[in-house]
Amino acid sequence: MKEFVANCDVCLKPIFCLDGFFNGVKTDGGRVTCFECNEKEEKQNGS
Repeated sequence: MKEFVANCDVCLKPIFCLDGFFNGVKTDGGRVTCFECNEKEEKQNGS
């Protein structure tokens, strides 16, 4: 099953829930990002 959840807050790519797995990252602040944007932000922040 594929369900739309939200758009990435950075690149606006649609993020889906695929068979119960959320295909993105939700931060404590409520932001939703795709894996690619999350990875880029972590590299920029030195995490």
